[in-house]
Amino acid sequence: MKSIEEIKKEIVQEFEEFTDWQEKYQYLIELGDELNQFPEEGKVKENLVPGCQSRVWLLKDVGVETVNFQADSDSSITKGMIALLVKVFSGQKKQEIQNTDLEFLKQIGLDKHLSISRRNGLYSMVEKIRNF
Repeated sequence: MKSIEEIKKEIVQEFEEFTDWQEKYQYLIELGDELNQFPEEGKVKENLVPGCQSRVWLLKDVGVETVNFQADSDSSITKGMIALLVKVFSGQKKQEIQNTDLEFLKQIGLDKHLSISRRNGLYSMVEKIRNF
């Protein structure tokens, strides 16, 4: 299993390969398309991430040492954003999830290229993951 730091570094390198934001948005959409199938019974109010403009559902499976996440959204860009976070945090130890910095989000430019409402939603997703 790769560490959070290794995964974040890979993500930054992947985003650096794209020349414009249209390609980066397309990559986010593709990440969302790669998410595991989310169970329909999980699409309930209790699993919604508060503070998101789009609907985002998040489930956790806490193991002995690690936490795994499943997610879905009704918006393709938002689904890509939660897929990015699932890629980073799923399968990691609880303490590492709590302690990791989010500098990689700035490095890939999401803080500058997302609308204010999407940016707020992204940080709401992170908060929900950390609060699990």
